[in-house]
Amino acid sequence: MELADGYHEQLQRDSQSLCSDQRMDTELVDKLVLQLNRIYPQILSDKEAQRFRNLRVPTTVRLAELLVHLQGKGEEACHEFYRGLHIHAEDIYFSLPTRVRRREAADPIWTNTGAGRRERYVLNGRGSLFFLSCFSLAVGLAMLYYCGEVKAMKGPGSLLQYSALRLSRGASDVLISYADDGARKI
Repeated sequence: MELADGYHEQLQRDSQSLCSDQRMDTELVDKLVLQLNRIYPQILSDKEAQRFRNLRVPTTVRLAELLVHLQGKGEEACHEFYRGLHIHAEDIYFSLPTRVRRREAADPIWTNTGAGRRERYVLNGRGSLFFLSCFSLAVGLAMLYYCGEVKAMKGPGSLLQYSALRLSRGASDVLISYADDGARKI
């Protein structure tokens, strides 16, 4: 596939995929028809829009007829259909065969894949639980530092000593000494 293909050719290639996609439900087809009718009445007149929104006809049949109709209208109609699909259903739009081929052609060494992006943002391999525990420890220490005097809290000594049980040796020593100093001041 050449990158210079027009929207008409792309719609011809994508028609089968669009008609077989289960995500192209009645609501989405109606949104696309309404957008084409309201914004571009020269592409889809009121009478044509009513025909493509007829609920007595199965959605797949209506969608297939709409795609054939748009292809008959020309390049601009196909382009506006893709714009509407991009607005209302981005996931479907980016999963179309012509879009996938276009991304692969633009990025032949696959640096733009999901795995590549995910790998780029991973800071460590320990996971979210490690981050959450470090963050909780930092918040706890910040609260101890910024909450003021120990006497402002009611009996924090035993609480601090019990919370130091699962920490490393250095961190637990700091918490226990802070609790002992606070108990002496009270």
